[in-house]
Order: sequence, then C-alpha cells, then structure tokens
Amino acid sequence: MKAFKKIISLLLALAMILSLGVSALAASKDELEAALTGTGEYILKAVKKPQVGQIGGEWVVLGLARSGMTVPEGYFENYYATVEEYIKACRGVVSEKKYTEYARLVVALASISKDPTNVAGYNLLMPLADYDKTLLQGLSGPIWALIALDAGSYDMPQNPEAKTQATRQMYIDTILDFQLPDGGFNLTGSGYTDTDMTAMALQALAKYQSQDKVREATEKAVETLAGLQDEQGGFASWGITNLESVVQVLVALTELGIDANDPRFIKNGHSMLDNIFTYRKSDGSFFHLPDDKNESNQMATEQAFYGMVAAMRALEGKSSLYRMNDAISIGEAPVILPGAGLEGKHPDVKFCPITEPGKSFPDLAYDNNLSAIEALASRGIISGMNDGNFYPAKTMTRAEFATIVTKSLGLEPAVSSVFSDVPEDKWYAPFVGTANRYGIVSGVGGGKFNPEGTITREQAATMVANAAVLCGMDTEMPVSAVRDVLSQFGDYVTVSSWAQAPMAFCYDNGILGDEALNINPREAVTRSEIAAMLFNLLLKANLL
Repeated sequence: MKAFKKIISLLLALAMILSLGVSALAASKDELEAALTGTGEYILKAVKKPQVGQIGGEWVVLGLARSGMTVPEGYFENYYATVEEYIKACRGVVSEKKYTEYARLVVALASISKDPTNVAGYNLLMPLADYDKTLLQGLSGPIWALIALDAGSYDMPQNPEAKTQATRQMYIDTILDFQLPDGGFNLTGSGYTDTDMTAMALQALAKYQSQDKVREATEKAVETLAGLQDEQGGFASWGITNLESVVQVLVALTELGIDANDPRFIKNGHSMLDNIFTYRKSDGSFFHLPDDKNESNQMATEQAFYGMVAAMRALEGKSSLYRMNDAISIGEAPVILPGAGLEGKHPDVKFCPITEPGKSFPDLAYDNNLSAIEALASRGIISGMNDGNFYPAKTMTRAEFATIVTKSLGLEPAVSSVFSDVPEDKWYAPFVGTANRYGIVSGVGGGKFNPEGTITREQAATMVANAAVLCGMDTEMPVSAVRDVLSQFGDYVTVSSWAQAPMAFCYDNGILGDEALNINPREAVTRSEIAAMLFNLLLKANLL
C-alpha cells in the first residue's frame, strides 16, 4: 500500500510540473487550500509532539493553531505541558542574551490562548520590558518584542531589574531609527537592505499605521520590497534566493492589509504565492533553496505553512496571522505527566528530565532534526564534539550509539567483561556493558563488540527495536507485514535477514521516516538521523 502511495505521489508531482506553464501561474484559493491541507498533514506527521524550539516547536503551533486544521487530541495541550516543563527546568530564564526566544514562545502561547504572564509561575513578558537586553540582538529584538506584545494585546509589564524600562513607543521609534536611506532595514541599521529584516520590521509596525511617521516609513519600505522582488516573484536575502524570504514578505503584506496580488508584487506574471509553490514537493514539504528540489527542509516547510495560513486568512477576511483576537482556546494540560512511560515498560527504564535547557549547537541552523537533537541534548542524552559543534552529518561508532541508547532510557551504567575488545578502562565500557545486559546490543562474533566500528542504518534500527521492547512496546510483526512495510523501498532485498523485522518495526512506528526511495541498510547512519530515531522512540514510548 505504501509503495502504491509513493507511485501516486510521483505521478501527481509530474502532473503538477507539467501543468505549471507560465500563463497558468495564478494561484487560486482552491490551490492554496489544497497546499495548506497537504503541508499541514505533512507537519503533523513530522512533528508529533512540538518541543520548545525554532524547528518542530513554536512555528508549528502558530501555523496549525491559526490554520483551523484539526489536530490530534491533546496536541496543543501536550505542547503547553512541554513548555511548562521547560520553563521550570530553566527557572524562567529562557535565554540571557536572545530575547527573541521569549517572544517566539509568547507568540505561540497567544495562538492557543495561553497566558504568557504565568507559565509555571513565570512571566515570559517580563524580559521584553528590559529595553537594553532586548536590543542586544540588534533590530530583531524590538521587532519581535512588539510582535509578541501585540499578538495578545498584552500590557507592557514593569520590570524592576531593567536598566531602561521599555515601552511600545520606544520599540517603534527604535525600529524607525534603523531604517536605511533606501527605505529598507537590516540587523544593524547600516549597510545594505535585507529582505527578511525589512519584511519583519513591517510586520511589527503594521498595527501602528495611525502614526504619520510609521505610515511614511512603511510606504517607503513596501516600495523598496517591491523593487527587490525578482522576475519569478521571489526574493533573496544576503544575495541568496530562498523560500523563507518570500514568506516573510507575504506575511508582512497580510499584516498591513495589502493584497498579496497587489500589482507591485506581480513580476512577469508571477505572484509571491506562485513562487512559494515552486518550492513545494509532492508530499507537502518544502525545500529551502531553488536548487534543493530533492531535499525537504523542515524549517522551510514550517515557515511556508504559516505563510500560506496568513494568505488564506487574508482571502477569507479573517484577522491576520499575528492579530489573535480570535485565537483558539485549548483545555488544561493532560493529567498524564510527560515521561510517564508505557504500561509494561521495564522498571529500570526511567524518564530523563531536562537538565540543560536551551542546549544547542552552532552548526544546526537548517538541520531537519534540530528539534530532536536539542531535546536530547537538553536532557544530557547526546552531546557535541570538543569544539562545541554537533556535526550532524558525521557518523557514529557502535560504542557511541550504545552510550546514547543507554542514557536515553535512564539505565544505570555498569561495566561488564563480556566483550574482549571493550577494556574496562574505556569511557564507553559501562554503557556497552549495560546495553548488552539489557539486550539492546550484541556482539559481532568471536566475543567482540567492535566498539570503534561505524554503525549502519540496519544495526541502529535493530538496537532501537531492542530498546523499544524495554520501553514496553510490542515489536513483533508477521512476516507478511514485514514484507509489506519494506517492499515500498527499491532496495529492500538488501536488508540483512536479522535486521528485516526490526527495520520494518522502526518504519511502521515512525521511528524511521519513510520519505526516501531506498533504505540503504548498510550505509553509515548520521548523528542527526540517530538523534531523530531516539527522539521518535522516546515519543512513542511516552518518555519525553
């Protein structure tokens, strides 16, 4: 069945490509609605439990909440419970220097009508009242402070610890002070106009058009953006044409009440929505750059989704994306605590709480598994290299994998002398010994483990399936079901016989994504992919 679906998707994609003649590039409401539905379904499949973060987190919640789409029961409530857990762990200090982190959370909470002034006892608006610290990020700080404060029409709190108490007008004036001579904006207020910063500045200023100086600055900036649009209806940032820049301009126009099909923003017959659709894949996901057609990008997908939501709300005459007077309301957080586990899990398997909130790595900007990596890193399950980077595309050894699987289940590490090539004085010895004792890993024959060997995709899937048993999951599958799951892939016959059932289990339970055409079972699995597998396992096992 899944193989049949893949063939249908490819045929639909081909039909879409053949139908996109230049004269036909006029996105209709029906096309937008179909694209929204497809992308929303893709996101719900990719992000089963939103975390606190810029990927797989707040933008997902914002887009889905403002779209009106039906989400699984408890989806938003579980997100709020996750936010509370995170805020408790960091004791209300989301970031010391990046105050846009507070703003992003506030915007997401506003979209589901949750009070940002009392999240686990902390007021997330309070940092935005500190003018000097908010400005540490250049223009981004005041822009997002305004967007967040206005999303729910919140009062500016009085921050007794602030050197300079902020007001809305101070942020408005600061944004205006950053405007460049050509009408655009950038992060520092000097140099060249940046499309993204110009569009976001307009989003923040949209509600203040009654002020003459704001209106004049807005008109000039809109004309600047119109002049920056290319002949395909798209935009570039820092000289690189990309999807997200188009989205930001589209959102800016909808916030300002300007028709997305305003003649100034139609170039060579191409509108912004037309351009956005050129980045869309048949499965509903989006890619980041024009040349990335084979690479779905989660950040691009989430931004494209909320951009389309903004466009649809404008077409339907609803309030804009960030004007949340009509925000949905959700219930209370679920009674089942996050990390309670499944019935039947091994008693030694334990929930790993957040110990390093905000833990991230500088080399993860566009990694699709950023949310998974950060969630595991914040719990001490996975770590970076000595230079502070994560290196998501690097491979992992069998010993490293045994280590993070053991940590992810909260198992107490203990050395054993089962394998002759795992000396007791090696850092990984307690983790390999524990993983073996609980049946997660086995040797390679001859009493050896091959700890420094690179782990392959089928080996990782087998170890994860073994870990799933400890979590209380049923991994047994009939031979016919195994064959049905694996046969959707072109190279399924290359999977080793011992790995077929575990690999089918991982695909069937969403631990491994089934988007690729091939399994490549004996290919080295990357650090990013491994993080995603463990993250998905912990979600399935209710241990996250």
